[in-house]
Amino acid sequence: MFRLSNRTKIKLMNLYPPFLGAGIRVEHISPDFRKAVIAMKLRWWNKNLVGVHFGGSLMSMSDPFYMLLIMQNMGRDYIVWDKASTIRFKRPGKGKVTCVFEITESILEQLKSEADAHGKTEMVLPLEITDEAGEVVCELEKTIYVRRK
Repeated sequence: MFRLSNRTKIKLMNLYPPFLGAGIRVEHISPDFRKAVIAMKLRWWNKNLVGVHFGGSLMSMSDPFYMLLIMQNMGRDYIVWDKASTIRFKRPGKGKVTCVFEITESILEQLKSEADAHGKTEMVLPLEITDEAGEVVCELEKTIYVRRK
């Protein structure tokens, strides 16, 4: 079996129809799958009625990445799912917006130890989507579910 380069993985993710249709771009995923940077430019097809980023597109850009990063780091002995998301809009999203996902060793250790001890666990992870000026457009909480196979 062959391995795909990180660059190829990013290109393939950017062709995923829901991302392609919303204008969501994976800009970076670290080789160790501990960090991902996702961006979305404001385009005519992802604007809402008042000319700013559509809330559904903002939610979509946050959807699978904590799950993906944790899955890659936990290994095949665990099942990982996005269980819930909440979003709080802070200001209109104009121009390019960015979301940075980061997974630390302590997060992974906690998930593994709790899943091993109890068979399953959940963790709420915070997230922000910011505009080009670094202002927070929205705050999110992602609930990740992990269980032993």
